[in-house]
Amino acid sequence: MTSPQPHTTSYYAATAGEPTDYPPLEGDVDTDVCVIGAGFTGVSAALHLAERGYRVRLLEANRIGWGASGRNGGQVIGGISGEHVIARRNPAGGEELVWQMRWAGHDIIRDRVQRYDIDCDLKWGYLDVALLPRHMRDFEREHQRLERHRFPYEFRLNDVAATRELIGTKAYIGSLLNMGNGHLHPLRLCIGEARAASGLGAAIHEKSPVTGIEHGARPRVRTDRGSVSADFVVLAGNAYHDVDRRLRGFLFPVNSFIIATEPLPPEVVARINPRDLAVCDPNFVLEYFRLSADKRLLFGGRLRHFGEDQDVIRTALRRKMLRIYPSLDRYAIDYAWTGTIGVTVNRVPQLGRLAPNVFYSQGYSGHGVNVTHLAGQIVAEAIAGTMERFDVFERIRPVVLPGAWLLRRPLVELGLMYYQLRDRI
Repeated sequence: MTSPQPHTTSYYAATAGEPTDYPPLEGDVDTDVCVIGAGFTGVSAALHLAERGYRVRLLEANRIGWGASGRNGGQVIGGISGEHVIARRNPAGGEELVWQMRWAGHDIIRDRVQRYDIDCDLKWGYLDVALLPRHMRDFEREHQRLERHRFPYEFRLNDVAATRELIGTKAYIGSLLNMGNGHLHPLRLCIGEARAASGLGAAIHEKSPVTGIEHGARPRVRTDRGSVSADFVVLAGNAYHDVDRRLRGFLFPVNSFIIATEPLPPEVVARINPRDLAVCDPNFVLEYFRLSADKRLLFGGRLRHFGEDQDVIRTALRRKMLRIYPSLDRYAIDYAWTGTIGVTVNRVPQLGRLAPNVFYSQGYSGHGVNVTHLAGQIVAEAIAGTMERFDVFERIRPVVLPGAWLLRRPLVELGLMYYQLRDRI
């Protein structure tokens, strides 16, 4: 196990407010549920369980939201990666079930922010942007689906001119506006939800990396300085998980990178994003951007780079950003950082069990803000005895690639090259 680490040097960490300071686990304790990992999945599960009256211990190796949950693009996007696989494996009402679940995380976030008064810069408004005619055909199908389900928020298809009016660029041939999606400050949300769970009695321990799990009728989770015996254990480490080797071959850890400009003048904001929308293209190797609360442009995407060198990230993403907004060349890049997401082979999130009383949830493949909140709720339901939605995912067995953990870098590199070629077709 590595030593506990501070937050990365991201815009989110710099603007998170009061730092969290939950005590490390000391000694041997007993609880109903031990949750490992204090990102969105673990914090969501802990909060749902605490609301149900369970005694919960939440263990985090570093800080609340230290991993991808505190570093991501902050885009609240409807949908579950691998929806077509989920619907196919659940033929009886599968499409309707997927439709309901694809928005459930949004409802959870809305409720959490309002109920617990979480200041996380939550705003609604999102734009899918098209680079190729096939993207527009996909948007047309999604528009029809929104109409068929009587989606309750504003949505519309846009041509080149309407897209340029919305986001001030000629880089796209069209778009789909969806005001039911949105964006937020992810680290503040995660910290706020942890605070809410703590207020309901959940015991949270930072700087408490797990060293092992003793399975049995009541599993025992060990750290260097203590242990937690529980009726149930939830593994919620996603791409940063290394507690149980059986999960290592289930997903690929893929880096995503983000830069943040200096705050932009009001006249620039009015030109490039007057409605304060989150924006994302539909490529496999995608690019995404939005404005922060203090009007920086946060711009992210994939790079063929595995390190954390801020100069490399800054240079590469600035070049991509200027292809869309050449006029931003006069503004400095104040922050550059990276984080790791968990991508599954079939793109389906993985909710399952290593034992009847040991649950895991991981592999959201880029849809983490929304789906992690749903996953935490589903795992809490399963622990409480309601398995219906959990079974939807558990019956889709993970695609395991032998040696994937050891060969993850060359395999991810090959995957990026493959998907970059697909994106151009």
